[in-house]
Order: sequence, then structure tokens, then C-alpha cells
Amino acid sequence: MPATPKLKLTAAERRASIALSGLFACRMLGLFLLLPVFAVSAAGLPGGNDPARVGLALGMYGLTQAVMQIPFGLASDRWGRRPIVLLGLLLFIIGSVVCAMADDVFWITIGRAIQGSGAISAAVTAWLADATRDEVRTRAMAMVGGSIGISFAVSLVAAPVLVGWWGLSGLFWTIACLGVASLAVARFVVPVVPRTTARSLSVSPRAVLTHGDLLRLNFGVFSLHLIQVALFVVTPALLAQAGGLAASDLWRVYLPVILISFVLMVPIVFIAEKRRAHRGALRATVAGLAVVCALMGAVSHTFYALAGALTLFFVMFNVLEALQPSLVSRVAPAQFRGLALGFYNTAQAAGLFTGGALGGWMASHYGSNAVFAGTAILAALWLIVTWALKPLPEAAKPLH
Repeated sequence: MPATPKLKLTAAERRASIALSGLFACRMLGLFLLLPVFAVSAAGLPGGNDPARVGLALGMYGLTQAVMQIPFGLASDRWGRRPIVLLGLLLFIIGSVVCAMADDVFWITIGRAIQGSGAISAAVTAWLADATRDEVRTRAMAMVGGSIGISFAVSLVAAPVLVGWWGLSGLFWTIACLGVASLAVARFVVPVVPRTTARSLSVSPRAVLTHGDLLRLNFGVFSLHLIQVALFVVTPALLAQAGGLAASDLWRVYLPVILISFVLMVPIVFIAEKRRAHRGALRATVAGLAVVCALMGAVSHTFYALAGALTLFFVMFNVLEALQPSLVSRVAPAQFRGLALGFYNTAQAAGLFTGGALGGWMASHYGSNAVFAGTAILAALWLIVTWALKPLPEAAKPLH
């Protein structure tokens, strides 16, 4: 029997994981800072009183992200992770500067489009996959997922303060500075990782985009982010109403919820890796997500019960954010890993957009309980799809 690989991260893996998590955290904080305050702060600009134009400005980032994820992922396979990540971060900084100098919502929309065109999520995730062994990759992905969750919590606290100090323009300059920090990390801190460059004649990009297990995982990330955004269409107002809180005080709920959920997520990921039970953990977590969505509808008018259910939701969310890209990186061949993760991140962006549109439509026509019921049904459907995932061998399974 071969020796069981140690689950401890090597020094090189730890350095790459921490550096790429920090890069992701800086960049995502730069994006999240806008969400809690833009709708209010934009009211003083020409076009800022039109909800459609404000919504377009916010959503434009996701649209260009969805369009550019696959090209950036494929480009990172061909020309390397670092140069493509640097290019994407440069576009993010340029877009942030355009927004900071804008004097109306139209130019902020243009700046947001430029920000989103630097779609580096797939390239960064592929870079992390290149830098880690299969046996510890889920843990490394969890570090990235946790850094994103913490960035979201920090943004809820920091955004109102920064806008109060420097206004909306100052907030965008802060976002640009976070982009510069990310650029420095990508250029000088993340270690060089050798990549597999030999191309198998039996594998083509089309095989990556039509592979059954990759499609199932793409459906999973689409569903996860659709559920996330749809829930947040209705949950903040329910929390504020049940707890007697102002919207500006909701960070007092979100911060402990996200931190506690991250702590609870860690042992689940560790056990899944130790027992090599990624498929089982994925199925159990999706089943738990369906139960939590249904539970949120039942306790939606009780503050502490709803906050507890939201904590459970983020436990499931964080686990799935770690497990799914790890599985994608195992299923996809190394020479097309960036392309596979580009397709995966495109599905994620599509889920974000669909969740907002569909969640808003359901809430306005049928009420918040319909949103909870609809997300529970979608999670149940996802569980059925996930059940067909094939078992993985010790190493990544090649495509045929």
C-alpha cells in the first residue's frame, strides 16, 4: 500500500495560499465596499435618482465579468497565470479611477464595465490549483473563500465610514488603492509555479466545456449564487423588521454571522480532506442548504432564529465555495484548468445576475416566503444533479 500523503500544507503551498487569499481579499473588498452605500450616495449625481440606472451601474460589473471569465481563463492556460492576473488587476484599477473621476452615473457605469472586464477569478483559482496538491487543495480553496467572507463583513462596517469621510469619489479612490495592493501581491509575493504545458491530443477545449461532471459543478455554482442573491433580496428587510434595526445597523448581525460560520466551516473541510470524502461532503452540504432555505421561511419573523438560520446558510455556502472549485480543478486536465474554471466562474456570474432578477420578481409578486420555498426547491434539484457526480481516483481524473 502506498503511503498516505500528508495533509499538512508545505511551506510553498502555504505561501501561495496566503498570498492568493490576500490578493482575493483586497480585490473583493474593493468590490464589496460599493454595495452597502452606492444606491444612497449616488442620489447626488446626475442620473442617481433613477433606480434603473443605479442598478445598471451596479450590475454592469457582473455582466462584463460573465463575458470575460472564459477568455481570461483560457489566456492564463496559454500565457501563464501571473501576466493575465496582472492585466486583469490593471483593468480593475483603471476602471476604479474612471469611477472616482466620474461626475455622473453614466461614467460610473463605464468605469464599472472596465472594472469587471478584468475577470481574473478563474486565473487566480487555477493559479492556486497549480500551487497545491490534490490532497490539500480544498483547504487552500477554503482559505480563499474565508477571505472573501471576511472582506464582505469588513465592507459592511467600513463603507459607511469611508463615504462619510471622503464621499463616493473617495470611496472609489480607496478601491483603486486596494487594486494596487492586489497588483503588488500578484507581482512580488505569489511564488512562481511551474505548470503542465504538454497538451494531450485526446483533450480539446470542447471536451472541457461539454464534460458531464464539469457541467454538474457549473450548475452547482450557478445555483449557489442564485440562491445567495435571491435570499439577500428579502433577508435584510426581514432581519431589520424582526430585530427593530435600522439598515445601517445590520452589520452587527452580518459580522458575527460570517465569522462564526467560517469557524464552523473549517472542521467540515478538514474532515472531507482527511477522509477523501469530497463527493459525500458536497451532497450532504447541498442537502443541508435545501433544509436551511426551507427553515428560513419558517422562522422569517423571529429575529434570533432567522439570524441562526442565516449562520447555518453561510456555513453551507463557505463549504461549497471551497469544495466545488477544488473538484473542478481535479476533474479538468491541467492544460485546460484555466478554461474550465473560466466556464465555472461564468456560471457563477450568471447565477448572481439571475438571483437578483428572479428573487426580486418573486418577492414582488408572491412575497418573501416564495423566495425561500423557491431556493429550497432549487437546492433539492441541485442535490439530484450532484448525485450523478462520478467518483474521483487518488489523482485528478483525465477527460476522454
